[in-house]
Amino acid sequence: MHTLITGGSGFIGRALSNRLLAEGHCVTVLTRKPTPATGLQSNRAVRSLTDVGPVDAVINLQGENLASGRWTAARKRAFVVSRVDFTRELVEWISVSSKRPGVLVNGSAIGWYGDRRDETLTESSAPGEDFAAQLCRNWEAEALRAEALGLRVCRLRTGVVLDRDGGALKKMLPAFRAGAGGPLGSGGQWMSWITRHDLVRMILWLAQTPTLSGAFNGTAPEPLRQADFAKALGRALNRPAVLPMPEFVLRLLFGEMAGLLLGSQRVLPEAATTSGFRFDHADIEAALPAVLQ
Repeated sequence: MHTLITGGSGFIGRALSNRLLAEGHCVTVLTRKPTPATGLQSNRAVRSLTDVGPVDAVINLQGENLASGRWTAARKRAFVVSRVDFTRELVEWISVSSKRPGVLVNGSAIGWYGDRRDETLTESSAPGEDFAAQLCRNWEAEALRAEALGLRVCRLRTGVVLDRDGGALKKMLPAFRAGAGGPLGSGGQWMSWITRHDLVRMILWLAQTPTLSGAFNGTAPEPLRQADFAKALGRALNRPAVLPMPEFVLRLLFGEMAGLLLGSQRVLPEAATTSGFRFDHADIEAALPAVLQ
């Protein structure tokens, strides 16, 4: 299978590319940084869709990092351009391709649901109304246009992705290893997570299973409250985890973006589990030692 990965030099894209190559597949990566310094592995790295050529599958992970700083007007526009506008461009490229791919696995996020407190959320739950939710809705809408071109479209709503090499966990580890870690805000908010290992497995499962389409929550089946996650991480590192980061400090530091850290989303992967996907890391007590070792 020849797969195009957009955003392939990112935290998820690198691991996905490596997994595909290890399984003997051909990989083309679309990235702004196709250089050896990125540690990116692929058969071919390109900067433009016009350089791609025919592929069998497209995995769209393109998007500016939402959690890298305050959400200024310029950064919000960059989020829209890198997700919504790019996906529109991607579908237009597919429409004029001499050989269209069979499947589009399109990245999205559980931000689609908004802050929902203790409500249990599945793929059939209503969307939220805040900026992140609207961004995800528009992003997915552009991807769905590929169905009219004959593609099977899977929309993957990803939660907090855990691995020691990047993402949220990498940012947390220094404080927790120093014994200065703890919950964010009240700690009562729900955190829906998945290991990078399982997320990569889910992406490949969606791409390679011809009967699957629609929305899929990329989260483990056992979400937990933020305070319980902090305790579990402290146990895994054999360190105390009792120093909370107050909500007002997070809002002063990050402004609107603090909603990503303080929002509550109790998300279950109902579509994946009922369709036969099995997690290697289903609960946090098994997941953290696996990603930290």
